[in-house]
Amino acid sequence: MKVELFDVAKLVPYARNPRITAHAVDKVAASIKEFGFRQPIVADCEMVIIAGHVRYQAAQKLGLKKVPVHVAEGLTPEQVKAYRIADNRTGEDAQWDNEMLALELEDLDKLSFDKAVLGFDPAELEQFRKSLESLLTDGIEDGEEQPIEEADTRATIGPYSFEIPRAEYLSWIEDIKQHAGFDKEAVVYEIKRRLDLCN
Repeated sequence: MKVELFDVAKLVPYARNPRITAHAVDKVAASIKEFGFRQPIVADCEMVIIAGHVRYQAAQKLGLKKVPVHVAEGLTPEQVKAYRIADNRTGEDAQWDNEMLALELEDLDKLSFDKAVLGFDPAELEQFRKSLESLLTDGIEDGEEQPIEEADTRATIGPYSFEIPRAEYLSWIEDIKQHAGFDKEAVVYEIKRRLDLCN
């Protein structure tokens, strides 16, 4: 894929862009300022933006003179219209695994990294923190196993629910305790180790 630096002034926003983007500009600008311009804007041969309107607005806000642009040659007008919609729509189907995300945020906390540039609101970050605490206390709170009905062998750990014999469930909880104890950081490490996230 060919990417070149173009003057911001040469880019033309698409007049009928169906996305409302004003609320996202500050977050994207903060991301570009922290990490650099890592995703090019996609434009057609007349320099009308196909994908990247928010990055374009963020570049203007930051006072950038040039930005990386990929000119999408060889697309029909119909394909350009369709790509403009698909580029935005397809990303909406992805979802966060809140527990995995919480573990990543925990690592950034330990490194004293400013999470303000991640794009999450403070309330969202607090929700993820609570999600991690919930994961760490499921089944190991106060040194006692969370009871599950003898007749119902469905255990719940965070957002995951699965069938497991009661004896095996209690053995699994006991194994976690023996490896990690009750220290929060030790439990986080043990969970990450078992999920092969330590490297």
